[in-house]
Amino acid sequence: MKKFITIATVMMLSSMMLAHSRGRVVTTSNPAMTVYLPAAPASNGRAIIACPGGGYSHLAKDHEGHLWAHFFNNLGIAYAVLEYNMPKGDGRVPVGDVEKAFELLADSASVWKINPDNIGIMGSSAGGHLASTVSTHPTEVMKPAFQVLFYPVISLDSAITHQGTRRGFLGDSPSEAMVKEFSSDCKVSESTPRAFIALSADDRAVVPENSIRYFSALSAHGVPAAMFIYPTGGHGWGYRSNFKYHSQVLEELRAWLDSF
Repeated sequence: MKKFITIATVMMLSSMMLAHSRGRVVTTSNPAMTVYLPAAPASNGRAIIACPGGGYSHLAKDHEGHLWAHFFNNLGIAYAVLEYNMPKGDGRVPVGDVEKAFELLADSASVWKINPDNIGIMGSSAGGHLASTVSTHPTEVMKPAFQVLFYPVISLDSAITHQGTRRGFLGDSPSEAMVKEFSSDCKVSESTPRAFIALSADDRAVVPENSIRYFSALSAHGVPAAMFIYPTGGHGWGYRSNFKYHSQVLEELRAWLDSF
């Protein structure tokens, strides 16, 4: 709790806590994050940190971030949208922001009714690459309990990656060792957290082989994983009700979250 007070003093002097239909909304500046706290927290103290996509050049923070808050809060889950900094060739930058987010949620756990051992990571597109990178490169502070990935960039192999994501995270001329290190399908282990993966078969921006490789690696290491490939929808649908399979995504994600 002492550490929480320190972070609150340094990072949250300009924070805003508002009355909200879901409960409370807290904003922080370092890391830049909006935390949606449910009116009725689940007994398991579950929380999720969301990393919107945008090819490591910008953030699609509405439909891949804030619009999901109502869904998770209705399940009693604390939900945080992280506006991570762009790597500009140095992947340590956004990973460091995620680590700060985990630290802040853990230090605020008793106040926000969060279980520090039940904080998951969620990401879409390039944010999915960040989420899977964090999941396969845990630290003492940053240990996701589970991962939720929407049409994620998984591999930085030039044959199947999204080139903008690869360039944004590793720069223009990465070594083969760095490409492999940050291709999440190559870094799965038995301790990698369970995963929910959803994508469309006709995604041309981030080809499905990314998710298929990750699912296969997770399965090979005995990590529980669920993957849903919808026939159409392309890329970047997020929480958009005009996505044909929107209701199915919500039902399948809700059932998966209830399963553990």
